[in-house]
Amino acid sequence: MNVVTASKPHDRLAAALADDMADVNAMIRARMASEHAPRIPEVTAHLVEAGGKRVRPMMTLAAARLCGYDGPYHIHLASTVEFIHTATLLHDDVVDESDQRRGRPTANLLWDNSSSVLVGDYLFARSFQLMVETGSMRVLDILANAAATIAEGEVLQLTAARNLATTEDIYLQVVRGKTAALFSAATQVGGVIAGAPEDHVQALYDYGDALGIAFQIVDDLLDWQGTDAIGKDTGDDFREGKMTLPVIRAYAAGDAEERAFWDRTIGKAKIADGDQAEALRLLDKHGALAATRADALAWAAKAKSAIGTLPAHDLRDMLADLADYVVARIS
Repeated sequence: MNVVTASKPHDRLAAALADDMADVNAMIRARMASEHAPRIPEVTAHLVEAGGKRVRPMMTLAAARLCGYDGPYHIHLASTVEFIHTATLLHDDVVDESDQRRGRPTANLLWDNSSSVLVGDYLFARSFQLMVETGSMRVLDILANAAATIAEGEVLQLTAARNLATTEDIYLQVVRGKTAALFSAATQVGGVIAGAPEDHVQALYDYGDALGIAFQIVDDLLDWQGTDAIGKDTGDDFREGKMTLPVIRAYAAGDAEERAFWDRTIGKAKIADGDQAEALRLLDKHGALAATRADALAWAAKAKSAIGTLPAHDLRDMLADLADYVVARIS
């Protein structure tokens, strides 16, 4: 058995699922291989083996085990979820022109944009092959819809960038697409493959949805308040003109002079020395960071409440602890 030091909620979950995760990792390595295009495993391995926490596939495994599943296909589904996630990261780094991911150079920097896009496409194709192997049309429907929703969310974020008319509702729609859709699908398919009662499947979906929203809100806060394992530099979102929740709130509460500042920096991408510090001052002035942190905590509480309706189980408690851990990064 693989041994994992259980010091954090994520580590305790990893320890409980160590054997399943070993099978997932083996399947990922096998399915990312390509006989004819060695560039594919090179690019994929660079990201897959870069030390990510594998939270999403573990959520699938935990949901399936929590619902009493003892078959083989939770491994396929967890691998599917990780492939979809990895594909989106490859595409995101091209769109954002990023040069760092998880503290390492991005694939598009080490190779090129074309390789990142095409290998991402390959991983999406592989993920659909894995879905089909489960023989469940409902699983295929859930994950296919999630893949489409993720792409839709990314396009919506692209159109919202530098658009100061972006509302909190649009922000939530972006977050539900680009992040929460895969979290909710990851837990939902675990219940579906286990043949769980419909109310249990819905609870798992609700848990993943709320956790995904909390996770993305926290990431957006960390962009202002410090670096994290997400491997971003503080202020990346500000420089890229992303309309995250703190900025939306500060702009809405600002006076004419403050709105002119946001229009110059976010809207027109004209950033000068000291602007990031001024932006942070305005966020603090209007309580935007504190209010956004309260939102993240509320979504984490919703996740815990949703999963609290499921039968008592150690894995249920670990998933609840995971919700606390996600928001503890901003405490």
